[in-house]
Amino acid sequence: MSIHLLDAMSREGFEQVIAFHDRGSGARALLAIHDTVQGPAFGGIRRWSYASDEHALRDCLRLARAMTWKVALAGLRAGGAKLVLLERPAQDRERVYEALGGFIESLGGRYQAGPDVGTGDAELRALARRTQYLACPGEEGPGELAEATAAGVHHGMAAALQALDGAVDWPRRTVVVQGLGAVGSELARRLVSAGARVIGAERDSRLALAVGARLEIELVDPERAPEVPCDVLAPCALGGVIHDLSLQRIAARCIAGAANNQLVRNLHGDQLHERGVLYCPDFVLNAGALIRGVLFQQEGRREPVEAIGQRIGATLAGVLEQAAAEQRSPARVANDQAIARIAAWRKIAGG
Repeated sequence: MSIHLLDAMSREGFEQVIAFHDRGSGARALLAIHDTVQGPAFGGIRRWSYASDEHALRDCLRLARAMTWKVALAGLRAGGAKLVLLERPAQDRERVYEALGGFIESLGGRYQAGPDVGTGDAELRALARRTQYLACPGEEGPGELAEATAAGVHHGMAAALQALDGAVDWPRRTVVVQGLGAVGSELARRLVSAGARVIGAERDSRLALAVGARLEIELVDPERAPEVPCDVLAPCALGGVIHDLSLQRIAARCIAGAANNQLVRNLHGDQLHERGVLYCPDFVLNAGALIRGVLFQQEGRREPVEAIGQRIGATLAGVLEQAAAEQRSPARVANDQAIARIAAWRKIAGG
């Protein structure tokens, strides 16, 4: 696996990959630092039960690279990274995260941690006991991270609908929100407030019923979500939802959600384009928490959530405009824009 790893690092321009093991807590993690040319590498901690160490490594690398792309298109002076924590039975979660905090502190700020799947406020508090290099929960931190991400997706959807039909017109729109966690439920709330018809899909039945009742939205079986005719399908749970099989079932005119790495392969973005489905690149839309966190860490200010949303909407509008002019998929255009910016950074830095 090490030979393949070094090949992947060279091919994709990674700076460092670290395997971490703590004897006391049993914590096992992988940290991929993709780029620090513009500044510290930011990326959340994903806690997940992977089928193998190789699957964990592949996910870590792909997520870290996407973070750098996200930073590049958001215009931030930072880089991208990702830390994946391998979920193991009977672990003392608090001890595990405290050990991770010590590891992150030892890097001296080269990597800045934040929330991701499996890492919420309780885990961040445990980390904060051992490191200063993270987005702290509560009043001392950047706050409103989920709200910032949801705002970016909401404004991005509006830009996509404007590109499709020349008007947003929320009361005429149906949106399927796939995943009703912190970001998905906040996005659903925003859409309901705007007058859209919202259909929710969530694997956790208790959470689905609670959010459905609170927002008074329709619910659908998560397996059926791609098949529901709608204006927008918003994947807001785990990535990898658009693949060879699911792509053929999608009944939405547009895909715009908060989940990372929604496309299993870049080719799937091209196939959506060929089918006439407008795909909004996830690393453009879901940058809200990153923007909020980076600006807070670097400048000590909490950028207003609506300003972040408008910023992301404008970035996506530029991507969609170029894609339409060049008759290419937005996924390819966004990828190319990010890669060009990163190459320009490295050229200036002489790397």
